[in-house]
Amino acid sequence: MNQVITDGLVLMPPAFSEGLGVWSRGDGTPGSDTWATAPNAALVPADPDFGDCLEILKTDSVTQLRYMGQTPILPGTYLRITARVKVLSGNLPTMRVAAWAGDAAEAAVTGIPLTGSEQTFTAYGEILTASAIVGSGTRGGVDMPWGDAPDYGHFGLDFTGPNSGQIRIESLKVEDVTSVFHRKMMDWVDVRDFGALGDGVTDDRAAFFAADAAAAGREVLVPAGAFLISGNLTMRNPVRFEGKLVMPDGARLALNQNFDLNGYAEAFGDDVLGLKKGLQQLFNQSDFEAFDLCGRRVLLDAPIDVQGVVGNKNTYANRRVIRNGQLSAEDSSAWNDEVHSRSANWVNTDATTLTGVANAGDIPVGALVQGPQGVGREVYVTGVNAAQEKVYLSSPLWGAPAQQSYTFTRFKYLLDFSGFLNLQRFVVSDIEFLCAGRCSALMLPRDGLVFQVQDCFFTGPKDRGITSCDEGCQGMQIDRCQFLSNEQTARVQDRVSIAFNTNSSDVKIRDNRAVKFLHFAVMGGTGNIVTGNHFFQGDNETDGVRSPGIVITGTNSKMTFTGNYVDNCYIEWGNEHDPNPDMVGEYSFHGLTVNSNIFFATGAAPWMKFIVIKPYGADHYINGLSVCDNLFKKTGGAALEAVEGVDDSIAPLDTGRATDLLFTGNTFHGIVKRTENPVIRRHTEAAPASVWEIDLSDVLPFGMQAMSALSVLPEGAVRSVANVAIYTMPYATTRHGVGRQTIRLNWSQDLKGTVNLTARCDS
Repeated sequence: MNQVITDGLVLMPPAFSEGLGVWSRGDGTPGSDTWATAPNAALVPADPDFGDCLEILKTDSVTQLRYMGQTPILPGTYLRITARVKVLSGNLPTMRVAAWAGDAAEAAVTGIPLTGSEQTFTAYGEILTASAIVGSGTRGGVDMPWGDAPDYGHFGLDFTGPNSGQIRIESLKVEDVTSVFHRKMMDWVDVRDFGALGDGVTDDRAAFFAADAAAAGREVLVPAGAFLISGNLTMRNPVRFEGKLVMPDGARLALNQNFDLNGYAEAFGDDVLGLKKGLQQLFNQSDFEAFDLCGRRVLLDAPIDVQGVVGNKNTYANRRVIRNGQLSAEDSSAWNDEVHSRSANWVNTDATTLTGVANAGDIPVGALVQGPQGVGREVYVTGVNAAQEKVYLSSPLWGAPAQQSYTFTRFKYLLDFSGFLNLQRFVVSDIEFLCAGRCSALMLPRDGLVFQVQDCFFTGPKDRGITSCDEGCQGMQIDRCQFLSNEQTARVQDRVSIAFNTNSSDVKIRDNRAVKFLHFAVMGGTGNIVTGNHFFQGDNETDGVRSPGIVITGTNSKMTFTGNYVDNCYIEWGNEHDPNPDMVGEYSFHGLTVNSNIFFATGAAPWMKFIVIKPYGADHYINGLSVCDNLFKKTGGAALEAVEGVDDSIAPLDTGRATDLLFTGNTFHGIVKRTENPVIRRHTEAAPASVWEIDLSDVLPFGMQAMSALSVLPEGAVRSVANVAIYTMPYATTRHGVGRQTIRLNWSQDLKGTVNLTARCDS
């Protein structure tokens, strides 16, 4: 770069032969005496070495020569001042390039070097060249680094040492030598050229702003060093980091042309700090919707508290994305669970609050709550009131005593968003969470809407893949993710990890795959869609225990479960988050559609069921359930006894009150009971009888009662004892026999034959 050429700058002073009225005997400022009237100066024509030149007799201890014109000093430029000098007679002096620096107000700038190195003459007629370089940056070869304060200079020479020397001086030269300091021509600027020191102590923020302003689309170079930036910094041009930045935690860095992990990791010389600073800026700008990890693996030795990193806000509603990389847990005690035990009081009229909790302030938000009685799965701490000794819960308890001891376990997560009180439309995409059995993966914000997790891998979480500790899962979407358990070799009954949980409504779980967790999902809320997923939870045990793949925690489900592959696990539908678990004026088990799925098991115990209803209180019934067009298949070992059943370990299901229960169109392999409703039963009575007992216990679902006979159609003639065809029809009575699952056909006389009966167990 040469700004004499590019910007038309005039740097070269006039030759001495053009007149000495512009050459000062002082500092060069207006009003100083000139050499034009000095008795000890003269112009010499045709010197054999210099041609036209200036001859002076040194008479002052410091004899000064300054050009009175204002030579501009621009940020990023470097000027070289030179003059050839010889001594004819008298004492031999010392010489140096010297200057006076002025700012925009034409005031002297102090505190900067104003002279170059000295040279001493050793012989008469010896020609020495006085030379010095002045510029804004502290760089090798720069004699007078001036920073960005001076706007111009008066340049010339100083002669020191003994007086009476007769000196001749060739005309002074001022040249732009900026290109000497630039490795490329005009494609970058160096922050040192604008006064940055990179000593880790001096605040270089202003120099970075100046360099960015001057770059005008070119790259800004940050050379080796530690550059302290005291506050927020925005760089609008591309930045190349050879050194690193040092910034306070609360100071934000905007790299508008390097907004990705590559840029931020280079800026701070550290992947983790780069990730944190990138996330901080992601929530504090409008230019970019995503922070890209560039496929890099970031090694974490502690959780990232995302809200703590952002710092200046705990709510956010604009769409933001973090994508494309790996987060890997390093061995560290920072991943250890935080566990507290406390005695607490509970009443079902305030079912999401524990009271009388000593030192409640010690219990962290997001801790899992467990207790000896009445605590459902995936209940978390949503907040605490230390002054009132209260702990608030994500879901109600269902049957806890008035007082008992609780355990609060805070898992640690690679990415923890629980510090956000409300976060909407955040997306985690193409991230692999490498937990290595040391930690959990992702904690959602406490509240929010449409948190999206897509195309991610959750590999080896110690406890949880994704945790919702409150309402931050409202409308959540989990799409095309892989959940790979850290318990691959453990028996089903020994596993503790869960792929994810939800508390709120309108969740979409689509096209995911999960392997060998205790549960794939524990789901609360209503209006959920679960489709296209494959979750496998088997082991190598003979007649092995199987755990629920999907746990539905509320009776009013309003869920579609379609096109899934339920592999060596089952659906469990209960009401463990109901503070009043007995059925009182509510929908009861309602609104679940289980259609077009594959249910498969191998090596499982024959009493395993694929769909299990588990009431946590009395008088519950089925009030809307569709199980249609599914494949139920068992291989390896004895056939399954049935595909559906009731877990009545806490309370029975009311089998005489079912409504809208559809169980039809399914395919069964390796299953003893071929469950149906409505059921079409072909019944043959070989010996004449007036009452035909038709037992439907081997087909009716969930032990339901035979509530109605819809039609009876004889197949061929129904004949009397005399083998005469009888044309009268029977009447049916229902709910007979063990379990009230038998229908009676009552004829007018003893008859024999075959009929096709259509019956239902619901109304």
